[in-house]
Amino acid sequence: MKRILGIISISLSMIILSGCTNEDIGMTTGAIAGGVIGSQFGGGAGKTAATIGGTVAGGWIGREVGKNW
Repeated sequence: MKRILGIISISLSMIILSGCTNEDIGMTTGAIAGGVIGSQFGGGAGKTAATIGGTVAGGWIGREVGKNW
C-alpha cells in the first residue's frame, strides 16, 4: 500500500510541476526522494528527524542540480 501511495504522490507531483522551472522541479523531486530515503533510518523521534533532515537536504541538493540543468 505504501508503494502505491508513493507512486501516486510522485505522479501527482510531476503533473503539478509540469509548468514550473527546472529549479522548482529539482527541489521538489529532491525533497521527495530525500524524505523517502531519510525515513529508512532511525526509530521513533530519530526516524522523524531523519525524514525531516532527508527532506531538507534532498530539496537543497535537488535545487542546486536544477539550477545547472
